[in-house]
Amino acid sequence: MRIDILTLFPGMFTGPLTESILQRAQDEELLEINFHDIRDFGIGQYKQVDDKPYGGGAGMLMRADVLVDAIEEVEGRRTKDEGAKPHKVYLSPRGERLTQPKVETIARDHEWLILVCGHYEGIDQRVIDGGWIDEEISIGDYVLTGGELPAMVLIDSIARQIPGVLGKDLSAEEESFSAALDRKKEYPHYTRPDEFRSLRVPDVLISGHHAEIEKWRKENLF
Repeated sequence: MRIDILTLFPGMFTGPLTESILQRAQDEELLEINFHDIRDFGIGQYKQVDDKPYGGGAGMLMRADVLVDAIEEVEGRRTKDEGAKPHKVYLSPRGERLTQPKVETIARDHEWLILVCGHYEGIDQRVIDGGWIDEEISIGDYVLTGGELPAMVLIDSIARQIPGVLGKDLSAEEESFSAALDRKKEYPHYTRPDEFRSLRVPDVLISGHHAEIEKWRKENLF
């Protein structure tokens, strides 16, 4: 899967997307992540990317001309060379709530994502109405300073669905909210030692009786 991120703050992604499983997925060419600084497409000497909203009000809005130029440039590079088409997502508190079924659908249906990270009071509505955005996604009913953190959450959740990214694909299949667990929260987990400060691992889990272990796990879904 390829993911292109349009952001005013590319440096925010250093760390979360360059460590652990996500970095290994990129090293193994299972996942490609590219960063694009929206300010490179800014207007004039000072690379202006925002302006006052029509009708008044607090804050600033990201300009439609700047964002559309950025989206079309990123989309056009690969579309011209390979004929591929991206699924363009704007991270927005107005968007559809991100859920595990939604994550699975995106990972299954799309091989290329362009993620647009808004800032300030958001983006000019014409970017959405004009067809440059396919979908708005929210990670919760609260407001953040920008779309960068939601983009990181979306990327992390999607990457886990890519075959080969996790050590065992079963790790993704039997997680909280997965179809295998009827969209419920996962059962409790235990490891060694068998007893820790008078707290014992349930006997069934160390019994070696696989049918009983499976039954216990199903009975202890949250």
